[in-house]
Amino acid sequence: MTDASEIPDANAINAVELAPGVIVPEAVLRFSYSRSSGPGGQNVNKLSTKARLHVALDDLAVATSSAVIQRLVNVPGVMINRNDELVITCDTSRSQVANRRACLARLREYLIAALTPPKRRKRRRPSAAMKQQRLDLKRRRASTKRMRRKPSVED
Repeated sequence: MTDASEIPDANAINAVELAPGVIVPEAVLRFSYSRSSGPGGQNVNKLSTKARLHVALDDLAVATSSAVIQRLVNVPGVMINRNDELVITCDTSRSQVANRRACLARLREYLIAALTPPKRRKRRRPSAAMKQQRLDLKRRRASTKRMRRKPSVED
């Protein structure tokens, strides 16, 4: 986590909570709009409903730790451009407002996925006691099977 003095106040007028504990100024979120593709009739030709959200990773780093940003870059589906900006595009709805909300919802999903640290790998190598127990069990089973055999000529 970064220094508490750098984190924006949640009560600020233009602060947005992107995920639990991740609060950034609204100015950090840059939206651009363009004509959407797909069905929609004349609506597609007249209105710019496709929303594209740009967020600089440096601006997100102020509100979270560098480890979270590193995990965010590796979350499946995250697009990072040459300027180290997270870019989210949404054109699923005919409404510009709905597409804007969908972009913010997707950003929230990505951040929540990045906030949860990966599980630590558990050791899978058996302990020395477990190895000895397995070998003892093998010896006992072999002995039992040997006793079930018919006696050979050599015995």
